[in-house]
Amino acid sequence: MSSSLLDHSLGSIACDIPGATRVFHQHRLDFCCNGGKSLRDAAAQKGIDANAITTELQALTDCPGLGRDWREASSSELIDHILSRFHDRHRVQLPELVRLARRVEHVHGSRPECPNGLADHLDAMQQELESHMLKEEQILFPMLRQDMHAGVSGPISIMRFEHDHHGEALETINKFTNDITPPGNACNTWRALYRGLSELREDLMQHIHLENNVLFARIQAEGEKVHG
Repeated sequence: MSSSLLDHSLGSIACDIPGATRVFHQHRLDFCCNGGKSLRDAAAQKGIDANAITTELQALTDCPGLGRDWREASSSELIDHILSRFHDRHRVQLPELVRLARRVEHVHGSRPECPNGLADHLDAMQQELESHMLKEEQILFPMLRQDMHAGVSGPISIMRFEHDHHGEALETINKFTNDITPPGNACNTWRALYRGLSELREDLMQHIHLENNVLFARIQAEGEKVHG
């Protein structure tokens, strides 16, 4: 099985193997916005051993019960999960991260490793993400709950496009923060900021994965069947 996984997409592996997203996070493999890329190609681009990753993934298949397969949930149930687990959480995470980042920049701005500019970036990211989530909550998700699939291809395309921008915003965070690695002598506020950024990165990638690779993929597949 492990050799065949090399040519599977990151998105499909993330769906098929509970716990795979944790492995991808550890190796910094983008399974959400670049979920269509094969494991072989993604690992080669990062310069990491794809066979070692398949071994880790194979070990997960021997440990059932690590997580729910959201492909088995109804679209309405998955939407409820996305709203409560991710939309609500992002609205709590980002204001606090902006506050912490401003504090770190104010106190440690003269240090070369200080992430100067991060607070403004997070503030812009918060505004863009809020706009994105409102579009889903007010337009797309109600359409999906009512099975109004005929008119959703446009909104889904827009959401996917905005997801790509969110992925780029996460990459910018990595550049500001040395891949979210605090300096050895960082203060508690600095460390709290980076812990929060790490959680945001993991949550947002999982959020985008569930929408791109599960919810939107399902709706588009159903549309192709109808028009096929």
